[in-house]
Amino acid sequence: MRRFAPALLCLPLALSACDRGEESSTREANTEDQAVVATKSDADVPTWLSHTDPMEPARWLASRETGTPAPEVGSQTEHLRHSLARAKESFIEDPRMIANRTVQLGEMLAEAGKPEPYADLLDGLEEVAAATHRKQLFGEMCQHYYNTRQQGADRTSALSRLNERYSVQNEGRATP
Repeated sequence: MRRFAPALLCLPLALSACDRGEESSTREANTEDQAVVATKSDADVPTWLSHTDPMEPARWLASRETGTPAPEVGSQTEHLRHSLARAKESFIEDPRMIANRTVQLGEMLAEAGKPEPYADLLDGLEEVAAATHRKQLFGEMCQHYYNTRQQGADRTSALSRLNERYSVQNEGRATP
C-alpha cells in the first residue's frame, strides 16, 4: 500500500472551493460584496488567488515567489505568463487554479527540502502533459510529481518517470 503525505490527501479538498462553477443568486450577491473587499492594493499579495482577485495569475505567481509585488512587465512575470498560457492548452484547470496548485506544490516541495522555482514546476509538468496530446488534470500530475520526488527522485528523474507514466495514454493503454 502506498503512503501519501497528509497534505496530499487534502490537496483536492483544500482548493475545491476554487473550482466551483456558477453560484446561486444569493451566493452571487455575497460574491459581489466580497469582490470589493478582495480588491486590494498591490502591496497585499493574497495567499491564494480567488476568482475575485483582480491580480493576473502570472503576476500573482511571481509576487508569491519573491514575497513582494511583482511588476506587470518583467522577465519573471513574462516567463510565468508564457508558461501559464502553454499550461492552459495542456491542462483542464484554468490558469488561476494552475497558479494556486503550483504554489501549493512549491510550498510542499520546499517544506520537504526540495525547493523548485514555480516556472520550472510549470514548464516541466506542462511538457509532460503536452506530450500526451490530451488535456490532463494539473492537480493530479502535481500529486504524482510530489510523490515521486518524496520517493527520492531528483527533478529530472521525476519528470522522466511522469513522461513514462503518461506516455502510455498515446498507446491506448491505461495509466499504470
